[in-house]
Amino acid sequence: MTELLLATRNENKISEIKKFLGELNLRILTFKEMRGFPTVVESGKSLYENALKKAEETGNLFKKLTLSDDSGLEVDFLDGLPGIFSSRFSGEHATYEDNNRKLLKLLSGVPRNKRKAQFRCVIVLFFPNCVVESFEGIICGEILEKAKGKSGFGYDPIFFVPNYGKTLAELTMTEKNRISHRGIALRKVRKYLGKLIRQKASFL
Repeated sequence: MTELLLATRNENKISEIKKFLGELNLRILTFKEMRGFPTVVESGKSLYENALKKAEETGNLFKKLTLSDDSGLEVDFLDGLPGIFSSRFSGEHATYEDNNRKLLKLLSGVPRNKRKAQFRCVIVLFFPNCVVESFEGIICGEILEKAKGKSGFGYDPIFFVPNYGKTLAELTMTEKNRISHRGIALRKVRKYLGKLIRQKASFL
């Protein structure tokens, strides 16, 4: 069975990825099974560079097929911020609530028609033979003036999806996975890996 290592310590991301790729003939490994799992400094200038850095450093260390993602919220009024700084927008050890509070403060008084935003996810697959593939997913919406909903994580409670009339945190997991940036990217990954597994690609 093909092994796939997830280059993240984020339990929420791990859960989402497993839901999407669980039907494939894969043994999904996480930091919990890997002794010496690295902490990679996200010093890239783009989501792709950060995802690539995490996948390469982790994949090279363990010599395994490795998946990494980097996701960011891009707010038009803030010229694309927080972007690559989304997880640490209010500091290196920021909580989700800290980041939401800072964003809402920066948008205080900004009218609804200027609160457009998008979530972007870039996923990188790093193969043991150093081949790299990347996949992207985007969802558009707007930032509310206050949080709504208890599901999801990160900026989900303040990210409103007009087509659903709800925030991502108000959607069920099934609904969110159907439309989310990570869900879109992971469906592309699932299709790609599924084809390789069926073909019994030699570099898996």
